[in-house]
Amino acid sequence: MPIALFALTLSAFAIGTTEFVIVGLVPTIAQDLGVSLPSAGLLVSLYALGVAIGAPVLTALTGRWQRKNVLLMVMLLFVVGNLLAWMAPTYSSLITARILTGLAHGVFFSIGSTIATSLVPREKEASAIAIMFTGLTVALVTGVPLGTWIGQNFGWRATFMVVAALGLIALIGSALLVPKNLKQAPPARIAQQLSVLTQPRLLLVYAMTAVGYGGTFTAFTFLAPILEQVSGFESGAIGLIMLVYGVSVAVGNIWGGRMADRMGPIKALHIIFTALALVLLAFTFTAGNQIAAVITILIWGAFAFGNVPGLQVYVVQLAEKYTPQAVDVASGLNIAAFNVGIALGSILGGVVIERMTLMDTAWIGALIVALALVLTRLSGFLDKRDQLQFI
Repeated sequence: MPIALFALTLSAFAIGTTEFVIVGLVPTIAQDLGVSLPSAGLLVSLYALGVAIGAPVLTALTGRWQRKNVLLMVMLLFVVGNLLAWMAPTYSSLITARILTGLAHGVFFSIGSTIATSLVPREKEASAIAIMFTGLTVALVTGVPLGTWIGQNFGWRATFMVVAALGLIALIGSALLVPKNLKQAPPARIAQQLSVLTQPRLLLVYAMTAVGYGGTFTAFTFLAPILEQVSGFESGAIGLIMLVYGVSVAVGNIWGGRMADRMGPIKALHIIFTALALVLLAFTFTAGNQIAAVITILIWGAFAFGNVPGLQVYVVQLAEKYTPQAVDVASGLNIAAFNVGIALGSILGGVVIERMTLMDTAWIGALIVALALVLTRLSGFLDKRDQLQFI
């Protein structure tokens, strides 16, 4: 694999740390700033909305710029956003910093996916995306547990200061390793960009992405309070459990990419969504036992992010077929769909907590993932129908 992929992975590590470390800090931030758990959970939702806006809109606006220049500017914005979070004196200022950082996140993964696929042969596209997204999973293994531990022992603001330093290292790494003259398609006209939003097959994949991730984050956003209040773990153990989860995610992400390469995205996604729904349903019953809860979380991690490579390569393949002049925009919209799902799932989880109980987030999340499975089967059926029509 080209060395540029590892530069993208380094940037993804920094971004993944700041995105997911907030999950382990939700109880700490809620207590420090004097807000409720659902309000603290909004820091996950609003960050995701920043990503959802940044991915398609800023990707389209920077379509004529050199990809490396966009990458460096995005990483600079990321560093600034985390520094603002470090200095944030109030809940509202922290929200502003999170949204700003989310804008950078959206553009990075939008252009990063298309850069990754352009660097390798077609048969290795899913694996290339999986390698880039390994930065996210490594962040879950190391960055998130360490950030959670820092936040619990030195204050949550210290976590964002450390993440800003990680972002600076990633910025330097991208400047040194990513080639200057990256191949990129001619920038799409406005009409071509809008055509992505009118293509039913792409909209269906975006729905698969948003619903699949929405189900996961309905419960995952509030994993820390579940482990403390339901499973009975001390707050100091949360970082270690996130480490266990992250190790499983790292394995599942690579495995999911290889599965998508070997059997195709649809078959891989069918298996992953089925398993994910079953695991979330099981967590409803196992969370009350510490050993069973950790085992379930370990299995959960193996499937939670295994769908990323398949979904991303699938939308790129469909965009190349239906909107070939706007592949970057189509890719960016799928990143937006991931984060719309995260935002809506987090908000729904907060509503469930207010009106029901913490553990109701798990089985409700399972139902939502089951809907993603139905949409996946529908998309697979349409693929087969199109192939028969072509023949």
